[in-house]
This record gives sequence, C-alpha cells and structure tokens, in this order.
Amino acid sequence: MPEKVVLAYSGGLDTSIIIPWLKENYSYDVIAMVADVGQGDDLEAVIEKAYKTGASKVVVEDLREEFLTGYVFPALKAGAVYENKYLLGTSMARPVIAKHQVEVALREGATAVAHGCTGKGNDQVRFELTYQALAPELKVIAPWREWDLKSREDCLDYAESHGIAVAQSREKIHSRDRNLWHISHEGGELEDAGNAPFASTWQISKSPQEAPDREEQVQIEFEAGVPVGVNGMRVGPVSLVELANEIGGRNAIGRVDIVENRFVGIKSRGCYETPGGTLLIAAHRELEALCCERDVMHFKEHIGLKYAELVYYGLWFTPLREALDAFVESTQKEVTGSVTLSLYKGNLSVVSRQSEHSLYRTDLSSFTMGESYDQKDAAGFIRILGLPSRSRALKNNKEKHLTVKNAKDPQTKPQEVAQ
Repeated sequence: MPEKVVLAYSGGLDTSIIIPWLKENYSYDVIAMVADVGQGDDLEAVIEKAYKTGASKVVVEDLREEFLTGYVFPALKAGAVYENKYLLGTSMARPVIAKHQVEVALREGATAVAHGCTGKGNDQVRFELTYQALAPELKVIAPWREWDLKSREDCLDYAESHGIAVAQSREKIHSRDRNLWHISHEGGELEDAGNAPFASTWQISKSPQEAPDREEQVQIEFEAGVPVGVNGMRVGPVSLVELANEIGGRNAIGRVDIVENRFVGIKSRGCYETPGGTLLIAAHRELEALCCERDVMHFKEHIGLKYAELVYYGLWFTPLREALDAFVESTQKEVTGSVTLSLYKGNLSVVSRQSEHSLYRTDLSSFTMGESYDQKDAAGFIRILGLPSRSRALKNNKEKHLTVKNAKDPQTKPQEVAQ
C-alpha cells in the first residue's frame, strides 16, 4: 500500500500541478483537502479537477463559520492590524485550513502533508508552524522548495505539458487569495512598487468614481465585542460579513495598496480589498472608545500590535496568543452597543455611537460647569503631577545661577562655587 499525503488544495495554478508532481516524485496516494473559507469557488468543479489531475480522494471542509468566529472575530476584538494597513485576511485563514488538514491526515492514516506555498512567502511558515504545533510527527512536503520550477511561467509550462487546465494565463498572472474577509492581489504589474494597480486588478470593490453619488449609512451592532447585526437585522457570522462586504464594496471602502515586511525578511507589495472588515474594525474601535476605560484602551493598543504580528508570523497555536486572547476577552465584556457609519466614495466617517455601558458622561465633558466636577481639584492634581518637573527646574536654575556667577568672577575658586 502506498503512503498517503494530504494536500491543501485550492485548484489554483500551484496546487493543480502539485498533485501530478507528488505522484511522480513520491509515489504517494494524494488526498486533496479543499477548505471552504468563503472564496466563492465552484466546489464541484474544484473536486472534479482534483480527481482529473490524480487525487485518490477529495475531502471538502466547510470552515466559513469557524474561520470567522474562531479566528477573525478574536483578531477583530484584539484590534489586530499589521503595519497599520493589512487586516490579516490570508494570515487568519491559514491556521484554520492547516488545522483541518492535519485532522484529515490523522483521520485518513496519512504520513505526510503538503502545501503549495513558495519558499519566499509567509504562508509556508503559517502552514508549517501549525503542523508542528498540532502533529509534529507528520512529514512536510513543500514542492516549491524542491522542484526545478522557478516562476509562474514555468508552472504554466508544466500544466500545459500535463494537460492541466488553469485559470491563470501569461497575460493574467496575478496571484490571488480570497476568503470571506478579503481578497489579496500579488504579481503582475504589482511586482514593481512604482506601478499603480490596474483598474482590472480590483475584484470586489468599486472605485470611488464608480461608487454611488450619495451617502449611505450603515449601523453595526456588537455584543461583547462581536458583531451580531447590520442595519437592525440580527444575522449569523457568515451572512453578516457577506452583507458588510456588499455594503462596503459598493461604496469603494476597504482598498489597500501596501509594501509590507514579510516574516522571511523580504519586502513585498500587494493590494488588498477588505470592504466589510474595514467597516467592522472602524465600528468596533468607536464602540471601544465609548465603553473602555482609558488605561485599558491605551494598553490594549500594544496588545493589538503584538497580536497582529503573531497572526502575520503564523504563531496562532501558541501560548502567547492564547494568553493575549484571555486579556482581550476581559476587555470586551462591556463592548456592547451600536455604531452608525457614513460611507461615501471611499470615505468613512462616524455618525453615532450608542451603548448602555457607555463611560461618556455629558455632565462631565460639557463646557457647562456643574456639581459633578469641582474645578478647584485640578490645581492640586496638576501640582502633584508637576512636582518632578518643578524639582528639575529648580535644580537647573540653581546650576545656571552658579555658572553665571562664576563667569562674572573668574577668580572664584571651585570650592567657593560649590559653597
């Protein structure tokens, strides 16, 4: 009986040629695991293609809701954004895919797992760190680090020589990754950081020029930091994100063009569309500002940066990420309420914020003086805060006075100055 390998299979250019390559070079039975994270593919066509190219079995895993509730929403609550721009769509999808790939491998009695990530990118790290965390006994096969193919053009040649139909062409060479949260674009004209993306590069969002000539408002409701409703409608996680994507996309929200720092040390350029995610993150931040205490909010900003880094680096299944989740969860207990956003041709602004847990008090913030705040208390408060500054200023003034005195009387001996 030949050994079995489970391949994370998408039906794209890379994984389409990996099935025959694995059979030629390892003589494995190849089990193709197709993870549905909301990429919108025709799954029947993907399954058929996997069998045609040599898979002995195809396993489809519907991971859409788990992807959102177990990965996206925790990162949303943490405020995780990588390098101030990237909303981590691909980064969050990889660990849930790799986790289920491992589960399929153990269930099917496979001895190895394989992926189609290149040796230059972040995804190889995300997949393989998950393998190591969950099933270190499995052998890992990464064809891009082994075969002689050097470019996507080489991959197209291999596909043509093996009679494999692929969607990519020599004219349409973008590498794309899509899920419920976003779609990414790399390659083609984007490889030169000096080139603007083509209008045809963008897939799920309108340009500002194409967006409606009128403002659209959207209300997003949260419970304990988790989005639960849009425009007064309570819907499940998948429907909620799909609806937010539709609303944001038609209003030109969520496009990002970024030169980012990959984990392997290479700078790469990519374009991302995250229309619904942009709305949810903006609304969540505004609700936190209403409900979270100052020091908690300020410290949580540091947590968000570290959380984003962990996710981007593929360190999802680690004690640190779990510990950060515990902290974040405690900060979200009262982040319940709604935020209304105004959308217009790529611009996003806040209309209103409402929460029964709001810490905002009109009687305190108003310019009208009332009994709830005694302004005289501020004098002592400022005197105490300023004590270190006053002490330093007194010391510096004394030293300056002695220096001036010494300059006027050069005959003054050092010991006399000291006195």
